[in-house]
Amino acid sequence: MSRVCEVCGKGASTGMQVSHSHIRTKKRWLPNIQRVKVVVNGTPKKINVCTRCLRSGKVQRAN
Repeated sequence: MSRVCEVCGKGASTGMQVSHSHIRTKKRWLPNIQRVKVVVNGTPKKINVCTRCLRSGKVQRAN
């Protein structure tokens, strides 16, 4: 499953995780992506949407 929101385009970001002893390792922060059934152009369709878009009402969920 692709970890990209199909509404806003939010995807994984990368950086360094720094421990207390300052040992640095690579880390990925993944967005909370859900596969939901939404109404697109009047027809129900399943798309990958981040929870921020769901909560803010950028998509209309289908029953």
